[in-house]
Amino acid sequence: MSTPIPLQLYSIVIPARDEVESLPGTLDSIHRTMLANNVPHEIVVVDDGSTDGTWELLQKLREQIPTLAPVQNVGLHGFGRAVICGIEASRGDAVVIMMADASDSPQDAVHYWELLNEGYDCAFGSRFMQGSIVIDYPKVKLFLNRIANFLVRVGFRISLNDTTNAFKAYRRTTLEGCRPFLAPHFNLTVELPLKAIVRGYSFSTIPISWTNRRYGTAKLKIKEMGSRYFFICAYVWLEKYFSRGDYHRR
Repeated sequence: MSTPIPLQLYSIVIPARDEVESLPGTLDSIHRTMLANNVPHEIVVVDDGSTDGTWELLQKLREQIPTLAPVQNVGLHGFGRAVICGIEASRGDAVVIMMADASDSPQDAVHYWELLNEGYDCAFGSRFMQGSIVIDYPKVKLFLNRIANFLVRVGFRISLNDTTNAFKAYRRTTLEGCRPFLAPHFNLTVELPLKAIVRGYSFSTIPISWTNRRYGTAKLKIKEMGSRYFFICAYVWLEKYFSRGDYHRR
C-alpha cells in the first residue's frame, strides 16, 4: 500500500424502504458509536419510496441526530438505485453501506474506518470466517448464500468468502474507479466489491457480526435475484478475463 491519505468524513449510506420501526434504534446506535470513537461522520438515509411514514420519521429524527442527512430517491426504486442515490448525495471521502434493520454492527463500521485510514481502498467483512458472529440467519438463505459465494470465489479466484454481503466500505476514489454502476437491485452488493477487486484496488477482510431483523420483512426476494446476480457476475467476469486491463486502477 502507498502512504495513506487521511480521511476527513465517513458517509454512512443506508437505503430504507418502509423501515419506520427499525430506523430509530438503528440510527441512534450508529450515531452513538461514531461519537464514542471520534469518527467524523454523516448518516445518509435514502427513503426509497416508503409508504409507512419513514420520510416523516426521518425529519423528526434530525432533531435528535445532527449528523443525519436524509434524502429521497425520487427516481426509479430498487436497493441498488437507492444506494447509488445515497452515494451521489454523500459528502465523505469514505463511504460505508449499512442496512436499516440493525443487522450490521456499528462497531464493525468503525473497524472499517480504521482499515481505510491504514491505506486500504476497501474494507470488507465476512460473516463466515473465524471470529464472526451470526445470529438467527434463515437456513434456506444460508444454504443458498454459501453456494453463491463459493461459485464467486472459484470463478474469480479470490479469497473473499462473503461477496454478497452489502455491508462494506470504500474510499471515495475507489467508488469513482468502479463506475459505471449497473446493478439497480441487490446485485449491486456483488458488483461493487468484484469491480474493486478486478480493477486492482486493495482490500482487507475482517470477521463481522450479523443479526436478523427484529421488525418488518426482508426486502431481498431470492427467486427474483438469481438471474440478476448471474448477470452482474458474468459482466465483471468478462471484464476480468477479456478487458486486457482497460479498467484497471492506474
